[in-house]
Amino acid sequence: MKMKNIKKTVKGQHAVDGAGVHLVRVLGYYDVKDFDPFLMLDSFESENPADYIKGFPMHPHRGIETITYLIQGEIDHQDSLGNKGTIRSGESQWMTAGSGILHQEMPQAAPRILGLQIWLNLPRKDKMTHPAYFNITGDMIPIIPQPFGTLRIISGEYSGKKGVNPSYIQATLYDVTLDAGKESVFEVRKDENVFIFLIEGDAIVNGTHQPEKTAVLFDMEGDSIQVAATEDDPARFIFFSGKPLREPIAWGGPIVMNTEEELRQAFLDLENGVFVRHGISE
Repeated sequence: MKMKNIKKTVKGQHAVDGAGVHLVRVLGYYDVKDFDPFLMLDSFESENPADYIKGFPMHPHRGIETITYLIQGEIDHQDSLGNKGTIRSGESQWMTAGSGILHQEMPQAAPRILGLQIWLNLPRKDKMTHPAYFNITGDMIPIIPQPFGTLRIISGEYSGKKGVNPSYIQATLYDVTLDAGKESVFEVRKDENVFIFLIEGDAIVNGTHQPEKTAVLFDMEGDSIQVAATEDDPARFIFFSGKPLREPIAWGGPIVMNTEEELRQAFLDLENGVFVRHGISE
């Protein structure tokens, strides 16, 4: 096996979004070329409900998928298509915005909230697909004990076991916990962009110390990565892998299209009340 080199690191920065939600913004507009097909990454962690209880009231999305993963906490959601539900600890929701959806996400008061949301780009041919929700309950996420700790498969496959199968980009997502002093080595695909996000605790990545709330992107040479916890503390990271689209991106707020004309049309649709083009999602 040949280890991949670290191509780029991005340390998350405190931000406030929605109606006043305090979060850590990790990836954004200026990272899309390197992290393609992944777009935005926000992480949230708090023991104070005042940091997040105002939530994210009704807002639009088009042209992307949003993946919310909760390690701890509870988030209620509903949308303009008649869907509603709750994401709980150890669960995920994979939402295909497609041609357009209005939805809201409202975290509920809890002793602690810890999780993230990542945006996954949709290919040009699928930008205007039918919106849909894919609720991923705890029993759909295999938990695999490992010598280094524990691995949870949100999507993709590991050691012969499978998580969910995405409908569009076949992205792989793992939730990996490392015991103090333990090391993990993962074989990865050469044709995909691979990165990890250190959601809890520092780690040693390819021999270099990386702080908590950092995204570490690897180059496309090599076929493996190495992540270890420090000697004194455990660590937890989310593993992401996906084949880059290499398509043009026109990004405006919650909408990501391929051209500026498509982006302008999306905002015109929003102003004219024709943004949501489909009925209740399947």
